[in-house]
Amino acid sequence: MDKAELFAYTPADQYRTSVAYFAMEYAIDQSLKIYAGGLGFLAGSHLRSAYHLQQNFVAVGLLWKYGYYDQVRDATNHMADAFIEKHYSFLKDINVTFSITVHQSPVHVKAYLLPPATFGCAPLFLLTTDIPENDELSRSITHRLYDSNEATRIAQNIVLGIGGAKMLDILGLTPDVYHMNEGHAVALNFYLYDKFKNLEEVKKRVVFTTHTPEMAGNEAHNFALLETMSFFYHLTVTEVRELLQLEGEQFNYTLTALKFARKANGVSKLHTQIAQQMWGANAGICPLIPITNAQNRDYWADMQISRQLQSKDVQGFAGRKKELKRELFRIVADQCGKLFREDVLTIVWARRFAGYKRAGLLMADWQAFVNLVTQTKYPVQLIWAGKPYPGDEPGAGEFNQLINRTFAFCNCAVLTGYELRLSALLKQGADLWLNTPRLYHEASGTSGMTAAMNGAVNLSIADGWVAEFARDLVNCFLIPTAPQELQEPQKDEMENKAMLQVLQQKVLPMYYDNPEKWFRMAGTAYGDVVPAFDSDRLARQYYQELYV
Repeated sequence: MDKAELFAYTPADQYRTSVAYFAMEYAIDQSLKIYAGGLGFLAGSHLRSAYHLQQNFVAVGLLWKYGYYDQVRDATNHMADAFIEKHYSFLKDINVTFSITVHQSPVHVKAYLLPPATFGCAPLFLLTTDIPENDELSRSITHRLYDSNEATRIAQNIVLGIGGAKMLDILGLTPDVYHMNEGHAVALNFYLYDKFKNLEEVKKRVVFTTHTPEMAGNEAHNFALLETMSFFYHLTVTEVRELLQLEGEQFNYTLTALKFARKANGVSKLHTQIAQQMWGANAGICPLIPITNAQNRDYWADMQISRQLQSKDVQGFAGRKKELKRELFRIVADQCGKLFREDVLTIVWARRFAGYKRAGLLMADWQAFVNLVTQTKYPVQLIWAGKPYPGDEPGAGEFNQLINRTFAFCNCAVLTGYELRLSALLKQGADLWLNTPRLYHEASGTSGMTAAMNGAVNLSIADGWVAEFARDLVNCFLIPTAPQELQEPQKDEMENKAMLQVLQQKVLPMYYDNPEKWFRMAGTAYGDVVPAFDSDRLARQYYQELYV
């Protein structure tokens, strides 16, 4: 493929090293529903900055026929997941179809291109198996992002890793660096090993980003199943074990990626320390460095809010914030039948639903919660939004429990359809962005970055990126954490009380009694987030510290 046609720009001199970036999901635009949550939001911002900086950078992903899922409501007003077929007329058919082996059988793969100019991002190749050449089982491989069936997920990993690497070879695009964003594409290393016949030659070309600070969250499968699925390309299990010094019955994606890569990164300084503790005792792993996640300000920030924060325009900021709240509150009224007010402190908790993120922590003491939402001196409005994994019954149960418990309060809303557009509206309309993970469980998190880019103040546990950003009572409010030796129920109880105390004694009085001080905090947060947590910094840092 002609690079001039591919990029629509000449890569800048300082970014001559060519990079191929592999990820399972990309949040590029609301209309392209091939993402689930934070990993995709990060990848989308990275691609926007790579385009803006004119980097020699292409991305590889999968074209999900049904996306992640559409989050809707059932007849009882509870959350339901709908799988709706998607079509994208703006993708370019590049006339490349090839076959790979999955489960010891040929599977045909077709490639499409999202041209850079369409949404202002680096070139993105998307692979699909949903084509007439395949039987129905093979076609289903690229139907659902993070399919709940284990064999299907493994097949998806093979298509991404081996299929993506093979496609690049067919196109004549031989990158200097293969970047695995999370371990999903780890099978590409077996393709490269077959090509170069030497582990050191593979290591010269591979880098890796790990995102998961919990051992259980790092994907692993049985060696025998992976061999049956043709995951190891032309290697046997015995050869894989010997090559990488692997033991046990489970093949861990993260550990393997760390052994194939020349260098890897964690996604915050704190997470990198945890990752080093998790993996550092294993022989043959690569060095781990911190490159903290970031988001693209040009995409996420309301430009009027940006100008008003930078110029210290208190009145203009207050007026624009009310306009943005009205946009958000139309969604609240439409979905929940509740009319929110622009002059009331609006608290938002919105991100992927997972147990460690503790969406319902504010309700841990129910009477204290009722007192908070019914008091009249300092009124509040609360919004929750987010998606659990499809098939995650505890996550869906927690979401529906929030709906049930807040139903009677006219100032509490739980929204469905948490995708790029709603995420932006929530960040633009929020006054206070609530972040309540269990300490050391959030690798980075990025939603608070984009909230701060829109003049929302963070109320957060100092985990992930927040530990690098936070200056309590200067650019955010910090929730004191419980002693780590306590059991989780005790931690939740203590941190709930600490959060309520910060809200009642610091947040509410400042917002209502000292709005100029609140504005200064929002302005300081904006200045601290940009450029330190803007994805242009991230894209530069990857070139400087991981690629070159």
